[in-house]
Amino acid sequence: MSKADWQGKHVTVAGLGVSGIPAARVLHGLGAVVTVVNDGDDERSRAQAAELEAQGIAVRLGDGDTLPPSTELVVTAPGWKPGKPLFAAAADAGVPVWGDVELAWRLRGLDGREPAPWLAVTGTNGKTTTVRMLAAILEAAGLRTAAVGNIGVSLLDAVLGEETYDVLAVELSSYQLHWAPSLRAHSGAVLNLAPDHLDWHGSMAAYAADKGRIYEGNTVACVYNAADPATEDLVREADVEEGCRAIGFTLGTPGPSQLGVVDGILVDRAFVKNRQKQAQELAEVADVDPPAPHNVANALAAAALARAFGVAPAAVRDGLRAFRPDPHRIEHVADVDGVAYVDDSKATNTHAAEASLAAYDSIVWIAGGLAKGATFDELVTGCAKRLRGVVLMGADRALIREALTRHAPEVPVVDLDRTDTGAMSEAVREAARLARPGDTVLMAPACASMDMFVNYNKRGEAFADAVRARAAESA
Repeated sequence: MSKADWQGKHVTVAGLGVSGIPAARVLHGLGAVVTVVNDGDDERSRAQAAELEAQGIAVRLGDGDTLPPSTELVVTAPGWKPGKPLFAAAADAGVPVWGDVELAWRLRGLDGREPAPWLAVTGTNGKTTTVRMLAAILEAAGLRTAAVGNIGVSLLDAVLGEETYDVLAVELSSYQLHWAPSLRAHSGAVLNLAPDHLDWHGSMAAYAADKGRIYEGNTVACVYNAADPATEDLVREADVEEGCRAIGFTLGTPGPSQLGVVDGILVDRAFVKNRQKQAQELAEVADVDPPAPHNVANALAAAALARAFGVAPAAVRDGLRAFRPDPHRIEHVADVDGVAYVDDSKATNTHAAEASLAAYDSIVWIAGGLAKGATFDELVTGCAKRLRGVVLMGADRALIREALTRHAPEVPVVDLDRTDTGAMSEAVREAARLARPGDTVLMAPACASMDMFVNYNKRGEAFADAVRARAAESA
């Protein structure tokens, strides 16, 4: 779209927040007639509205369900559910609905620059880590890049800012993909699929379908997880450009058109001249930080996307060596009295916790919080033999306790009947009591944090503070 296309166009932006406010400002700057609608009418919303109104942008607070007259386009915050009356009204009026990702996609090249290709990543877990690994690899290859989307630099800033990029590493949530009908990435990856956000999508099938949108129109590679057949099914269902290839990644020995692991080496049998007989060494498992199985899988996915873009093997190695994980993602905090303490507060669902628990042999597990409708039988069954003990905390801890009673009755369980933030210090003390030298105390809650903490970051910080306090006592 050209700048002229936006002059006088009546656009409704749904939601004040991290995506709605920048979208409103960008559209207003392009000459659109912008109205922002918002469900909330609190003090913070009124302050945000005042700033936008001072710039000439109309804001309607406390009325996010009514479509303003003359609306020609709705641009929505990704978290707004598809069932909102606003969207039904837009459909009845024939008004398209875009998310911030769709808007950014449409605005690429608006200033006459050649748009940077997108290497896109989604999945239930591991998106942020994989995108940051990918950006590190691309940087090691000497490419101008940024980690954008649901992470780091906003997509609107990336496509409209002064800085130019050769390629973008893009993290996309299922919400964002739902509202991005015309997105067409250079290459895309779905890391894994497990039930999540089903209250938003309505069903697992709808959730998977939105994840699968990342493959639509791919030109070079659709990267899937060979250990998760549902991701390969999404590749089969995708309508891609002719010549686009399905590329798998596996923690085992790779077949042709796959990346995998052989004797501690990450190898490529997809982007080599003779993939039937040849494999290219990319890096060592030891180059991945941390070298937990699920993180090695993230590294393979990032490597596959980078190789699809033509990156040399040495850059994959150098990028992985340079990468450092974000806090609270299977982060080693300290060793105290021969016991390792690991913070994986980001494991806010059972799928993430399962991957974290699989990384250690003997574990005292700290778990619990808001279950978000999850069940824990499968998770407990899979990790029971690794558990030295369990410390439970949080609002829905009883659900995990019941699963432990059914599937791991011999494992000692400490049930902390408190939900104040100080419970974390007691949880660490109890975990230390259960642990033996050589064990790992792992906080992988398998639940959301908002019953006790503002977010998973604050929960992780509380755990780390409690561990450091214990280390100081033990010194």
